[in-house]
Amino acid sequence: MSEVLVINDSQFEAEVLKSEQPVLVYFWASWCGPCRLMAPVISTVATERADQLKIVKMEVDPNPEAVSKYQVQGVPALRLFIEGQLVESAEGAMSAPQVAAVLDKHLSSAV
Repeated sequence: MSEVLVINDSQFEAEVLKSEQPVLVYFWASWCGPCRLMAPVISTVATERADQLKIVKMEVDPNPEAVSKYQVQGVPALRLFIEGQLVESAEGAMSAPQVAAVLDKHLSSAV
């Protein structure tokens, strides 16, 4: 079972931009109802896709640098990075199949 790594602005470059594997960044907030619905989806995806990518989560309020740089307008939000490049953005609550579809668009060619 893969863990979802909690990171902050100071860890973003090392954990996301310099990662050798694709990274899905999950932006969330403690006050966000839809984020609570997304938490089990993110955990499931982390477990099912552990061999394909790393998943990290960032709370938006204490991490304004990444939120601003990657134009997170609302939460929950997902940003997929491959080789340090942002390749996909999604905002709003999503089901596990919806997240899988987003990942499949990019990971089938990256693996």
